[in-house]
Amino acid sequence: MKESYWREAAAEYEKRLGAFCRLEIVQLKEERLAENPTDGEIRTALEKEAAQILRQIPPKAYRIALCVEGKQLSSEELSVRLAQIAETHGEVCLIIGSSFGLADSVKEACDLRLSVSRLTFPHQLMRVLLLETVYRSFQIQKGTRYHK
Repeated sequence: MKESYWREAAAEYEKRLGAFCRLEIVQLKEERLAENPTDGEIRTALEKEAAQILRQIPPKAYRIALCVEGKQLSSEELSVRLAQIAETHGEVCLIIGSSFGLADSVKEACDLRLSVSRLTFPHQLMRVLLLETVYRSFQIQKGTRYHK
């Protein structure tokens, strides 16, 4: 994360999440592409990234791919889903793709495809948004006033 304000926002939610879970963020290198890549170049880059991603997923983790075509859940529904996953799998792996998204092979390897919105967000903001969403899920589970 290049900008300090994104790093600071992410760090704040990482700190807050420490009270609820063991959090590990793995950031992989995005494949470099030309300014105007062809569809074939994009597919090739996504497959190279997919190989890296799939190697990093813990073997028993419940895998969630964030993608625009995924299922949209309310904060309450996601909170319930994450609580169920914690009981059945104990570990969840949330995957954010690169600038061009995720290869189909990653999506197919996942247990759930989740869409935060049909809108497109920059990666730095998506990380902060995802961290906040997971934090909110824990707050909902606890019944605090954080989620109004």
